[in-house]
Amino acid sequence: MNDRGFTLIEALTVVTIISILAVALAYTYSGWMGKYRVESTIKTIHADLLDARQRALMRDREYFADFNQPPPPANKGSYRIIEDSNNNGVLYSPAAPTIEVGNNVLRSFPKVVDYPITWAAGSISFDEKGIIQPSVTPLGATLCIFTDFDGDGTSDFDPDYDCIVISPMRLQLGKLTLQNTAGGTCSAANCVTK
Repeated sequence: MNDRGFTLIEALTVVTIISILAVALAYTYSGWMGKYRVESTIKTIHADLLDARQRALMRDREYFADFNQPPPPANKGSYRIIEDSNNNGVLYSPAAPTIEVGNNVLRSFPKVVDYPITWAAGSISFDEKGIIQPSVTPLGATLCIFTDFDGDGTSDFDPDYDCIVISPMRLQLGKLTLQNTAGGTCSAANCVTK
């Protein structure tokens, strides 16, 4: 630098360094936001399931959760949490396949999330004693959000949490060891709880 100000070379050097830092920051920010969104989605589902369990205990009434019913938009997932208002212990029957909106616990019906939810099918019931029972596998099941959209076998965002292991007494957050494109399944063996 001379006494009259910056030279053109110095100004270009500063602009180049700032540009490189801005590009690096933008790339890091987009990856961080993807990771945040996946973790936020799985934690929201976890919190809603815990809330349903708490409501079942407090109100001495059974609650149900089901996933991707009705089918969500493409590349999305959905779930609903419903109170058993008639105390028949059944989510819905073939004679009355629709669910009254007033029995819904969530603010939206069904709640749509940004990522597809992988679930073994069926519903989860929370009984009056707080025992959790998935209908298809009564001793436990796993709910997952796979995030390998480019098909390379690894998560595109590497979130800290992307699965929930559901057992009769606990709902545990975890991280998938293998994505579905690498042969991983949505199971307790593939979900390492933290």
